[in-house]
Amino acid sequence: LALASDPGGTLNFLAMVENLQGDSGRGYYLEMLIGTPPQALNILVDTGSSNFAVAGVPDPDVTSYFDAALSSTYRSEGIEVTVKYSQGSWTGVLGTDVITMPKGIYGSYIINIATILESENFFLPGVKWHGILGLAYDALAKPSSSVETFFDSLVRQAKIPNIFSLQMCGAGLPVSGSGTNGGSLVLGGIEPSLYTGDVWYTPIKEEWYYQVEILKLEVGGQNLQLDCREYNADKAIVDSGTTLLRLPEKVFSAVVQAIARTSLIQEFSSGFWTGSQLACWDKTERPWSLFPKLSIYLRDENSSRSFRISILPQLYIQPILGIGENLQCYRFGISSSTNALVIGATVMEGFYVIFDRAQRRVGFAVSPCAEVDGSPVSEIEGPFTTADVASNCVSSVSLHEPVLWIASYALMSLCGVILLVLIILLLIPPRCQHRYTDNDVVNDESSLVRHRWK
Repeated sequence: LALASDPGGTLNFLAMVENLQGDSGRGYYLEMLIGTPPQALNILVDTGSSNFAVAGVPDPDVTSYFDAALSSTYRSEGIEVTVKYSQGSWTGVLGTDVITMPKGIYGSYIINIATILESENFFLPGVKWHGILGLAYDALAKPSSSVETFFDSLVRQAKIPNIFSLQMCGAGLPVSGSGTNGGSLVLGGIEPSLYTGDVWYTPIKEEWYYQVEILKLEVGGQNLQLDCREYNADKAIVDSGTTLLRLPEKVFSAVVQAIARTSLIQEFSSGFWTGSQLACWDKTERPWSLFPKLSIYLRDENSSRSFRISILPQLYIQPILGIGENLQCYRFGISSSTNALVIGATVMEGFYVIFDRAQRRVGFAVSPCAEVDGSPVSEIEGPFTTADVASNCVSSVSLHEPVLWIASYALMSLCGVILLVLIILLLIPPRCQHRYTDNDVVNDESSLVRHRWK
């Protein structure tokens, strides 16, 4: 385990143990001090985006906000930025200021920070955080990848290793409860006390989100028998800012059918699977024994091998705060997605997850806090052979339909015509030259927004 030096001496990972609070329903957050004099805010830890942003004006759904006018070290860049997520969006202004972390890296650091001036469905009722810490790669940073991310700034200024790790301890506890479940964000390394057994690593396929390659899924030990590219359509990512395990629609449908077929419950409301209804049992009952284990196979660093991470139903059949005196209600911690398989908090609460950016890999180890009633609710097993799956399961754009082929040829022809016109224009002597003004800016609508959506 490599340790780095900082102004306070040897990097102390134990100081970062239990520096998070929160739950899988509303996210896990870290206390941070921003500006001079310092203003204390709770910041959501999100490995599925790349901007560091805080509430910059009062909002009915946040209890605190960062008042840039009160900070003598705040510097505005005057650049407007908008970030859209799968749920919610915000618009703010980029600037810089100093931050410190009471339970993080020793010292103060100058960080790019967006102050949120307007938002829609971003700050929600009951959340106890006031901003978001995007820990993904600069490829996702807004308005462009030239905005240095929070963690890149830490690596450069504090000279820590390019690795962080995350443990979220909410297994079996009510979602959207007291918000005091523990958790740890370890910046710059790995803390051995936060995991048991071996760490299994899977390569990062592309450095934007933490994109990984999933080979197959099993429900109750039975393979879903889908083409492995279905699991990676159009990407598979590890995202602490997503509350559920999200599955591509075809995979989600197969998982629901397999769980319904394998469970000991004969009839189940379709509303439970879609998230519109809760399922309730008497408080003396534990419904988890009625449901099967769910396993996700990931490609190992040795591409001819794989390993599987498994979650017991205690992680995906999630208790909601009691309704009535005698009932305990539960929600289904899995949902469908139109554009990704997302390993969110539903799964991550079972593991200590290591984001090893230096070696371009994500590691998983069993988390000792992933226990319910004294029994582990997560497992890691391997190695397994990959002889039964394709050599590459990551989806690439393929044109199977004749209509798409025709459209692609038409677009190529159009591009050819445009290219020819451009060449002719280049050969004609210029008569005038356009002088750019401050109004000539590239806005978000002109960028590849597909890569900006969470």
